[in-house]
Amino acid sequence: MKPNIHPEYQTVVFHDTSVDEYFLVGSTLQTNQRIEYKGKTYPYFTVDVSSSSHPFYTGKQRQVSKEGRVANFNRRFAHLTAAKAKD
Repeated sequence: MKPNIHPEYQTVVFHDTSVDEYFLVGSTLQTNQRIEYKGKTYPYFTVDVSSSSHPFYTGKQRQVSKEGRVANFNRRFAHLTAAKAKD
């Protein structure tokens, strides 16, 4: 590998502000903020959504209508095909 072209890989504290959870993750993220976490000082970065707060991972996902385009089309225009069948 070429020297001096790769970003510094370090452990960073990510703070999910929506549920107030902290994660230690290896990253090349560069930030000026620092935080003391579990007795050590780490770079610090806030996030709005993580696996602890995202509805997909928490199981609180809203279910949108499961019918597809064809089913939706058939539902909307079923009365037209029923009328032709009677003739």
